[in-house]
Amino acid sequence: MLVPRRKAVAFQAPRLMPWKRVWRNVLLGLPGRPGRAVAERALKEVGLGHRIDAWPKTLSGGEAQRASLARALVREPDLLLLDEPFGALDALTRITAQQLVAELWQRRGCAVLLVTHDVEEALLLADRVLVMDGGVIAHEVRVDRDRPRDIADPLLAELRTELLDRLGVKAPEPAVHKVA
Repeated sequence: MLVPRRKAVAFQAPRLMPWKRVWRNVLLGLPGRPGRAVAERALKEVGLGHRIDAWPKTLSGGEAQRASLARALVREPDLLLLDEPFGALDALTRITAQQLVAELWQRRGCAVLLVTHDVEEALLLADRVLVMDGGVIAHEVRVDRDRPRDIADPLLAELRTELLDRLGVKAPEPAVHKVA
């Protein structure tokens, strides 16, 4: 298996340096001395162009997560690893963030590996869902649906039930929302 050379990661906790303004956090760890304009482009792409000079402590949870995503995107990755990036967000911010990631993925075309414990999130965002057990792939589901997806779609509801059964969970009724 070939692993892309350019990789980036965004974690559940945004991990912003409180002593650096948002734009400097976005550039953190980049080689060379990229200018402010590089950070500004990435922040605009995630809807934070207006917060470029903000201090991290003044950001909402969703804004901090988008700043973390901008820090990953500024690296122009071929592979973007998202490690439970929406886990700490409230329900409405989570839906907005999911829509943003779906739009960025379609626009940028890089491979995205999303780690999540949320079955609905996986079905809304992924083309393949892998269920891990003991560090190995125990089950795979392909999600052959165009975007935007609606969790009330009968196929997604069926896949949701299948995945929850595999996880040993009785399937409750799904929340209804679409992700681009």
